[in-house]
Amino acid sequence: MKLLTQNTVRGLGLTALGLFAGLAQAHTGHGTSGISEGMAHPFGADHLLAMVAVGIWSVSALPANKAWWGPATFILSLVASAALGAAGFGVPFLEQMISLSVVLFGAMLVLSRQKMPVALGLGLVAMAAFLHGLAHGAETPATGFAAYAVGFLATTAALHFGGVSIGQGIRTYLAEKSAWVMAGLGTLFGSAGLYLLGQL
Repeated sequence: MKLLTQNTVRGLGLTALGLFAGLAQAHTGHGTSGISEGMAHPFGADHLLAMVAVGIWSVSALPANKAWWGPATFILSLVASAALGAAGFGVPFLEQMISLSVVLFGAMLVLSRQKMPVALGLGLVAMAAFLHGLAHGAETPATGFAAYAVGFLATTAALHFGGVSIGQGIRTYLAEKSAWVMAGLGTLFGSAGLYLLGQL
């Protein structure tokens, strides 16, 4: 068990390094012409951090049999708002609000041990996903929306899965220290969001 705990901590550390490796820019330099570009888009640091945070938070804050509600809520809201974004709908200061959503998720991780009503937590997830979806949709090509959407949804699901896996690792191997781990991760995510906001 001690070895498993050490490996888990090491894995979380490597994951954190990977997450923050791209923080110098909020978006990747990619085109928007098809499925591969759609798959690349969520690897912009703001989107990546938010999606991983949703997975971790869902395991930590939602009932055990409802851990996938967070990712499902995010994806449904993302699809709806991406369609709006592709149709030309937008809001002022979208990039700033997306960075602030990362700060929000950081705070939710820090407070994940507190019993937040499920509806409130999922509502915050949906609100943040709505902002991310608008950004995805706004960068959709004039033709080929379906292929681009399939790409970014596939990556989104994979990032959520990664977050859920991290959350389950924390619950399984670091249960006694989970409050500290979640507070540390929340602080890192929140700080990253503030950093991204400062770069805009």
